[in-house]
Amino acid sequence: MSEPSTMPAPSLAAAGDPLVEIRDLTVRFTQGSRPVQAVNGVNLSVRRGEVVALIGESGSGKSVTLRSLLRLHPPARTVIGGSLRVAGRDVLAMSERELADYRGAVASMIFQEPLLALDPVYTVGQQIVESIRRHERITREQAHSRALALFERVRIPSPERRLAAYPHEMSGGMRQRAMIALALACRPQLLLADEPTTALDATVQIQILLLLRELQRELGLGIVFVTHDIGAAIEVADRIAVMYAGRIVEEGSARQLIRQPRHPYTLALLQSRAHGALAPGARLATIGGSPPDLSRLPAGCAFADRCDRAVDACRGAQPAEVEIEPGHRARCIRTDGVRVDSVLQADS
Repeated sequence: MSEPSTMPAPSLAAAGDPLVEIRDLTVRFTQGSRPVQAVNGVNLSVRRGEVVALIGESGSGKSVTLRSLLRLHPPARTVIGGSLRVAGRDVLAMSERELADYRGAVASMIFQEPLLALDPVYTVGQQIVESIRRHERITREQAHSRALALFERVRIPSPERRLAAYPHEMSGGMRQRAMIALALACRPQLLLADEPTTALDATVQIQILLLLRELQRELGLGIVFVTHDIGAAIEVADRIAVMYAGRIVEEGSARQLIRQPRHPYTLALLQSRAHGALAPGARLATIGGSPPDLSRLPAGCAFADRCDRAVDACRGAQPAEVEIEPGHRARCIRTDGVRVDSVLQADS
């Protein structure tokens, strides 16, 4: 039996269709005395060969949205509404068997902490080999050869020796590269990256980000990249969706959001990052207050209590989505009032 081609798997959706279509997604966790409305009507699409970043503070619904694409939430205490389609398939209608075939082969995930995601009692190589053989009828030797090739592709030194290592025997950066190799093992069309650089130092972070972008271009992957770091999103993303309190409050190309942010929360995120125009010793801007309680969401804009541009109308009802220009939308009644200051213009 010969080794299958190393080219990406053929498309399962019609040519030109989005790889990912999320429509009116809601996710509610029912455990406890008060249900938590973690995602509230998210609409998002991802084209083939595109990197879309979901950014926002902790608790904004980014990872919940991402995990919904693989249906990883506990079904006994999770209620999911809306529509999720990946490569033309209805994710919410899949049986458990269909989900097992879909995970890894069509959509795969890079988890935030690979030491927890990888099984500690098996070598990294064993885990990659078993993942490949779960989805493809090839021999163990062929699967091992592919695992070795993957380790070489993600630039793990001494790949043969690293395949025989247990997760705890590898550094954080090497584990994350191994996690990327595992996610790519079955040639998925969609890669979901859940804050893959959070636990790494700055030097390794940029290496991982550049590696992901290189692999995306080489393999034609669609990637949804979750991060709280808007600087990381700017580095790797074609488009950025800003989430707050379970809603996308602004979406556009990376260039549009850097040069013309129209939601006050997006502007606040940009101002709160270190940038080249920040004077030495100057204090970073911060976002005052805290995100809202997702079990007691306000009737109006959830950001109103933290926003220095809020008016009474902001608290009355949810603001409608406004199209700023093609591909650039914001959910705010005062989009004309948000401007990029000179510091951000100098940094862009």
